[in-house]
Amino acid sequence: MSDIERTFKRHPSNPIITAADLPYQANAVFNAGAADLGDSVLLLVRVESCSGRSHLIVARSDDGIGGWQFEEQALLHPAQGVAYEENGVEDSRLTWMEDLGSWGIAYTAYSPYGPGVALALTTDFKEVKRLGMVLPPDDKNAGLFPQKFGELYAMLHRPSVGGGSVWISYSPDLVYWGKPKVVLPVRGGPWWDGMRVGACLPPIRTEKGWLLIYHGVKEVVRNPVYRIGAALLHPDDPGKLIARGRWWLMTPTAPYERSGDAPNVVFACGGILRQDELWMYYGGADSCICLAKAKLDAIYSMLNTEDVG
Repeated sequence: MSDIERTFKRHPSNPIITAADLPYQANAVFNAGAADLGDSVLLLVRVESCSGRSHLIVARSDDGIGGWQFEEQALLHPAQGVAYEENGVEDSRLTWMEDLGSWGIAYTAYSPYGPGVALALTTDFKEVKRLGMVLPPDDKNAGLFPQKFGELYAMLHRPSVGGGSVWISYSPDLVYWGKPKVVLPVRGGPWWDGMRVGACLPPIRTEKGWLLIYHGVKEVVRNPVYRIGAALLHPDDPGKLIARGRWWLMTPTAPYERSGDAPNVVFACGGILRQDELWMYYGGADSCICLAKAKLDAIYSMLNTEDVG
């Protein structure tokens, strides 16, 4: 077995959550944000209801693998009547904001005008303070950094225009964002990440820099294939790309990844670090939630400074 096939190992219990595990009827569960609470793991699960719109609900597990307990009601739901969320709320990414003592929730607000980036804050995942849509359509795949750089917060996001690359923007207050810069360009051509790229997990602080787990899309006979790769950003200047993987680290091969509402898709929004191992929670074919694990050293070994240019 090659190094690339050993990077992420699927958990034998996959899929760990399906729509059948919900306490109510729904079409699918996928693309969950993740938070390590110490004695338990919390997922903010995207649920696509039978109406077709999505909402976000909390699920907790003692071991992060099984025994998931869902809250009685959604944390974020389009029925709550918030502007620009009429068509749903999707794909949350959770970041512990050190200076605020709160969890930052970056998610997609699906408005009648298209998807945009919205932010919210919570301390207990029971009540939230919405900051509203902070980046207009079409923009998504946002992930907050856990600290300020100088006096500014930083966030990764992916506008749909301009080639499908990952950008970084900065803000003094989490509401007004500027100083945009491309940080992870789409490769183009026949590459596995040649059609578009986007942040998966929020950026992870490591001894080598900010680890970015990202998705790459390639169109094969007019059908998109979503794979997962990695890059590394400068520890003090997150707008500077210092290493990037030439190969993908995970590709859809399991039946629950190749068959579903969106075939041939592995797509992650959440992960936690357990010592030197990354637990990545990902959606399989937009139909279920799965878990894969990888050692950080195995991920680092796949990064190449020569692929930055």
